Amino acid sequence: MRAVIVAAAIAFLVSLFGTPVAIRVFTALKAGQPIRSLGLASNEGKKGTPAMGGVAFIVATLVGYVAGHFALTTLPERQIAQERPTMTALVLLGLFVFCGAVGFLDDFLKVRKRNSDGLSAKGKLLGQAIVGTGFGIAALTMVSTNGQTVVSENISFIRDVDWLNVGKVGAVIMFVFVITAMSNGVNLTDGLDGLATGASVLVLGAYALIGFWQYRHWCADDTYARVNDYCYQVRDPLEIAMIAAAAAAACLGFLWWNTSPARIFMGDVGALALGALIGGLAVATRTTLLSILIGGLFFVITITWVIQIVSFRTTGRRVFRMVPLHHHFELVGWSEVNIVVRFWIVAGAGVAAGLGLFYSDFLANAG
Repeated sequence: MRAVIVAAAIAFLVSLFGTPVAIRVFTALKAGQPIRSLGLASNEGKKGTPAMGGVAFIVATLVGYVAGHFALTTLPERQIAQERPTMTALVLLGLFVFCGAVGFLDDFLKVRKRNSDGLSAKGKLLGQAIVGTGFGIAALTMVSTNGQTVVSENISFIRDVDWLNVGKVGAVIMFVFVITAMSNGVNLTDGLDGLATGASVLVLGAYALIGFWQYRHWCADDTYARVNDYCYQVRDPLEIAMIAAAAAAACLGFLWWNTSPARIFMGDVGALALGALIGGLAVATRTTLLSILIGGLFFVITITWVIQIVSFRTTGRRVFRMVPLHHHFELVGWSEVNIVVRFWIVAGAGVAAGLGLFYSDFLANAG
């Protein structure tokens, strides 16, 4: 527990005090993301606000993770704790950094061209697919000493579903789909000050709790598994908890500067990185389908965007006034702050429901 707390505390402080540095640097570099008005009140006055702020919480998360590992070395007894980065950490942080790099390229092109056209949609999807495939193969093929891999060949809900085995190729395809879908879901949500950041804090916090709970009830822990039939077949859950806690705390520190009126935007570098990490956490904790509920806000915003596109292309009619969904409510007349807070409540409800299902499954089977 100490390592998780240290990782979160350091990540929060680095992000809280490092983000103003990023604001000054990106402002000096004139890295303000071009803003299209589109008749939205929330876009007024935001022109020139520096983007690429996701770099701040990515760095803070990495620093927090390293600090968490240093904390492990101070413990007098370490039964399961790893002192070195594991394959799970390499996969999760690799997704975080490299999908962030895809987003950084998109942000850089927007700034350089002085318009909102960065990477094409196909270009972003290709970049995400390449990153997801590379880390998906590594996650599936690198086996730990207790026979576990980061990615399972089974589709999971609260744990692996035995009859939903998709094989190695299917597992990699599913991994890429989850990473890409969640990454773009967070990116679609990132449209109002603090919206995606606050929602990500809640979701990442949930995965920190899930990871630590799995660590305390881990099948690889002989002390626990000898007396309990119900344990979790996952790999490196302590690493999962540290990374999720560090990322949640880093986003919380960033939110201080990103909430309305935002002094910096996370940009695609932040949104794509966060979505990829959340997707990776879902797969690593064997809660892939449960992540639809835990990340319910991202799911709803993505689905409504798909509904709008399909409806317009097939019937010529729009279901919503504008997508992503938060812009629909802007046009209805809700203020930006009201939308953000109410959407945070929706995100919190999804997280609470997801954690409730996760814990109820344990209670139903651990006795």
